[in-house]
Amino acid sequence: MANLKEIKLKIGSVKNTQKTTKAMKLVSSAKLTRTRQLSEQARSYATKINEVLSDIAARVSKVQDEGNIGRAFIQNDNPKTVDIVFVTADKGLCGGFNMSTIKTVSKLIADYELKGTKVRLRAAGRKGVDFFSFQGKTLEQRVSDLSSAPDYERASSFIHSAVEDFKNELTDKVIVVYNGFLNMLTQEIRIRELLPISLEKVEISENSSMLNIEPEDDDDEVLKELTDKYIDFNMYYALIDSLAAEHSARMQAMEAATKNAKEKVDSLTVEYNKARQAAITTELIEIISGVEALK
Repeated sequence: MANLKEIKLKIGSVKNTQKTTKAMKLVSSAKLTRTRQLSEQARSYATKINEVLSDIAARVSKVQDEGNIGRAFIQNDNPKTVDIVFVTADKGLCGGFNMSTIKTVSKLIADYELKGTKVRLRAAGRKGVDFFSFQGKTLEQRVSDLSSAPDYERASSFIHSAVEDFKNELTDKVIVVYNGFLNMLTQEIRIRELLPISLEKVEISENSSMLNIEPEDDDDEVLKELTDKYIDFNMYYALIDSLAAEHSARMQAMEAATKNAKEKVDSLTVEYNKARQAAITTELIEIISGVEALK
């Protein structure tokens, strides 16, 4: 049995860890509240811009020859080259949050390569960068400080290269993969085909439109500008949603760690009390034995 000093040191060490994990849980909880509010606002904007884009694209398609509205809206079921843009955290201590995204990306790579499709990777987040770099995968693009501090301008700059390659026909599809926020206790892997854009089915009437524009006059300009805005904002939203999920996962992980630390302290306390009782018993036996020897 370990001596009393060793057990006491272990108890002190675990209690310090417990204080740290509890503090980290509180920090993640506060950050989650702020990020969740931002995520909800961004989701509303993303939903509306998607509706507007669908409306305009459908109207433009109606007035153009053969419904041709550009490569960004033409679905491709047999892509030759695919860009996978994925988001992970810059830090750990958040349970299986990062590994869920990494496993999903790895499965997508395997599935596409099985079909003979070339896959290129673009990573936002140090954990994903480190993992695939260690696996020997080539990363077309990497950034390690964007997922922890999402910024619209930087998100736009990050996705710009993938969009340009798609426009120049170097790739046929751009997919975004990230672990999104579902609720306080659950994160959900989300796989979105950013390009080509899959339009929602919209019904078009002669006198009803979400925007008061004339596609015959400036259709290409309006559609291009809105498409760029749609892509940039959806990348930005993916980063925000991922960050909210990261804080949620870390909060749960730290709560579990705090609970485990408490249980460990209780276990060590019982062990300490047993060791102390054994030491007292041994001392009493030695005293009694000494007294008996003097008789």
